[in-house]
Amino acid sequence: MSPDMRAALAEATARLAEHSETPRLDAELLMAHALGASREALLLGGLDRPAPEGFAALLERRVDGEPLAYITGSRAFWTIDLAVAPGVLIPRPDSETLIEAAVDHFRGTAGPRRVLDLGTGSGALLLAALAEWRQASGVGIDRSSAALAIASANAEALGMGARAEMIEGGWAGTGEAFDLILCNPPYIGTDEPLPRDVIEHEPHSALFAGADGLDDYRAIAPLLPAQLAPGGVACIEIGATQGAAVSALIAAKGLAVRVRPDLAGRDRCVIATH
Repeated sequence: MSPDMRAALAEATARLAEHSETPRLDAELLMAHALGASREALLLGGLDRPAPEGFAALLERRVDGEPLAYITGSRAFWTIDLAVAPGVLIPRPDSETLIEAAVDHFRGTAGPRRVLDLGTGSGALLLAALAEWRQASGVGIDRSSAALAIASANAEALGMGARAEMIEGGWAGTGEAFDLILCNPPYIGTDEPLPRDVIEHEPHSALFAGADGLDDYRAIAPLLPAQLAPGGVACIEIGATQGAAVSALIAAKGLAVRVRPDLAGRDRCVIATH
């Protein structure tokens, strides 16, 4: 007979303690996924029922290092839920710093009309912005056809298919001037260590950017002056030690720059304006 969910969650939490910084949360999300329910419904429904048969297999995948978001197929970001899968970078809460910076920039105005997301991945930044500003439309660009398929599916699922155009490309841009530019480029140095679940499962093309982690910023900086409309803002994610270096690259192109920290106080976003 299967153990009840309370006992199964306790055992899973103990096993995940060596593999996750949030073992109890991971266990609850896996249990909810096995039930086909939300975490809230799981907890409100009581934990005295037998654990679902599929939970054990899901737990083994997480213990083996597979990212939770790939197992459940979804990730919450800002005010939206996104489908994610192998081949696309998993959105992180740190990246919400870019949306917070954009909200502050446009506070008291009608907001941006046109949004560009360079390296859109799952579509997280673009779709979060379109959820925030209902009158806006935008473009997401990515080199990966697999990522673009996921981003397009996310746009449709969120009812934004008519407002979000996903196109294949690199750092060449579109030639259009946008009110808001969002970008979370690769910024990990090739020799920097990463957690096992990241290095073994997430796409390296979305993580690594040369020996110093700055290669993609060197390509992005020259695009910004022409792509950024007057009164607009570019919000670009950085690694915690890259604020000065990335600011210098962008300032050299004639833009005003400042750095915004994330909730943990680490440098996370370079904000650029004309």
